[in-house]
Amino acid sequence: MHCLKYLFILVLLLFTEIVTAQNGCTTLGQTPSTAFPVCGVDTFTQSIVPLCAGKGMPVPGCDLSGASYADKNPFWYTFTCYVSGTLAFTITPDDPNDDYDWQLFDITGRDPNDVYNDTSLFVVGNWAGTYAPTGASANGVGTIQCASDPTMVPPVPTFSSSPIILKGHTYILMVSHFLDTQIGYKLSFAGGTAVITDPTNPDLLYADVSCDGKQLHLKLNKKMKCSSVTATGSDFIIPGVASKIVSALAVGCSSGFDVDSVVINLNTSLPPGNYQLAVQNGSDGNTLLDNCDREIPVGTAINFVVYGRQPTPLDSIIPPACAPNVLQLHFDKNIQCNSVAANGSDFSVTGPYPVKITSANGDACSNGGSKVIDLHLSSPVVKAGTYTIHLNTGSDGNTIIDECGEETPAGATISFSIKDTVSAAFSYNLIEGCRSDTINYFNNGGSSITNWLWTFDSSLTSAQQNPFVIYNTFGGKSTQLIVTNGFCSDTTVQNFYLNHDSLTANFTGPDYYCPDDLAYFRDTSVGNIISWNWTFGNGNTSTQQFPPAQTYISSQREKTLGVQLIVESNKRCYDTAVKFIKVLNNCYIAVPTAFTPNHDGKNDYLYPLNAYKATGLEFRVFNKYGQQLFETKDWTRKWDGSFNGFEQPSGVYVWMLQFTNSDTGKKVFQKGTTVLIR
Repeated sequence: MHCLKYLFILVLLLFTEIVTAQNGCTTLGQTPSTAFPVCGVDTFTQSIVPLCAGKGMPVPGCDLSGASYADKNPFWYTFTCYVSGTLAFTITPDDPNDDYDWQLFDITGRDPNDVYNDTSLFVVGNWAGTYAPTGASANGVGTIQCASDPTMVPPVPTFSSSPIILKGHTYILMVSHFLDTQIGYKLSFAGGTAVITDPTNPDLLYADVSCDGKQLHLKLNKKMKCSSVTATGSDFIIPGVASKIVSALAVGCSSGFDVDSVVINLNTSLPPGNYQLAVQNGSDGNTLLDNCDREIPVGTAINFVVYGRQPTPLDSIIPPACAPNVLQLHFDKNIQCNSVAANGSDFSVTGPYPVKITSANGDACSNGGSKVIDLHLSSPVVKAGTYTIHLNTGSDGNTIIDECGEETPAGATISFSIKDTVSAAFSYNLIEGCRSDTINYFNNGGSSITNWLWTFDSSLTSAQQNPFVIYNTFGGKSTQLIVTNGFCSDTTVQNFYLNHDSLTANFTGPDYYCPDDLAYFRDTSVGNIISWNWTFGNGNTSTQQFPPAQTYISSQREKTLGVQLIVESNKRCYDTAVKFIKVLNNCYIAVPTAFTPNHDGKNDYLYPLNAYKATGLEFRVFNKYGQQLFETKDWTRKWDGSFNGFEQPSGVYVWMLQFTNSDTGKKVFQKGTTVLIR
């Protein structure tokens, strides 16, 4: 029997610490900081899901008091978006009776562990208790499905709507196995328009040498699989030297799945000179592999130089992102972290806009050194222009000192360029119509914006700066705009509601008109009406909502006249209602003294004439023996001179009529005879 997802949150809070201590998530991939790197062309197969206690997380849109939401028995997956679009994926349990939940977060520039406490990182999720494949698709429902009983009818949808993900953003997907079994699942990414596969081919980036010439520090151009780096260093060779590679260490692989830095150890020191580090198939049968199993081609090589003792130049800056508040300087050699003045006084910045450095530090110092120095700014750089970083003698009495003890001389400079930030703020102009509404959208296009991506209700898109949309349906609407100038981007979403002009013309009035009566017509139309136009069929018109009573001229023969009402709404829409009134020559109720049911269209029936003002009417016909042949309470239902399908003979028949006069309220009883003539 499967447990339901509904647990008291109080119990979870009381025992989370105890349970975590008993069964922590220690397997790589089961925490946000050790997430699997995703390649969009792969299907990830998790044959076994290690059990571990869940850690509570926010789920916007779900009631957290009735159910617990935690990454129970999880695996985490991380990826970067390379082309904006929709994301689609499917989680297929190996056991069809397993319940898997998931939630996607945007962790761009954030600590992955922030997913546990920051609701703004939420993108989309599905916690339905329904047993079935789950994921995100174009046919999915909503951005969140909350915890549910798996026996609910109909079942809660297991597929949520495909979210729009943005180029350059980093995302992390949590897949939680709610049931405590170790049966796994398959995760595949297909069906979306976004690209999450890194288009960059794997390659060597650069290599430098330790001060003693016995160690190479290799930097790769992207993250690659730890498992593809052989510990003996057999993936590499330095042609034409006596020194041999004896080992290789993939930096950081003890806490992750991929690596971009490798330390290569030699048996003897390399003398000063020019060298080449080349790639070959290692003892594992391949070179280094990226996360999509693409190899660095055999023979790929990178040049490096072993220098004599000389200062490390200030010659490289990591290209700043939009509105940077940290500038990162990159060096060929490690810089001693303790040689960097903490107050940032080793550096200053000049340019078209004042930039103040508040602090500086080695980035991720390892063994006291770092190839990257972070310069922290008092505020982000948002003004376009070219800026220059100057190296100074800091408050600690020196500039910066590399791992070999060489100080870089003061006065060195390096420049970088920044573009203005952009704004996706937009306005719109609504033009209301009768059957559809038109909205014109406007973005000011400042800061050299080059691209616009509009998304209307997650379906229709436009790349125009100022598009227009014709809406044929009404209700809640959502519009998203993403803009970029090739350097900075911004996103804005606005939600609004379109009101339908539910204009319907209608009125009440009499179906018939008796001489000397007054006919009253009353408007019952629906909508935001601003004008009424009546035509009564008697030559009269009116523009009042409730027009004056009407009279009609009777003639020898009945006539039917049309009464028309045209209404106009505040949107200048129109609707028309037409009804008909029968103008009678008299309303005197009488029963004919004779009739001839010979089907010639004249006097073929017996019935009370003109009984328009009779209520509670009863009309009966008897033969001379007192046998009732006909009865009706509807005066328009007529006797055709037959009984049980047999025509009755010519002769005298007795009728009885009773009714209440609707004008006076007086009860009337009449009886008489009629001759049936054949």
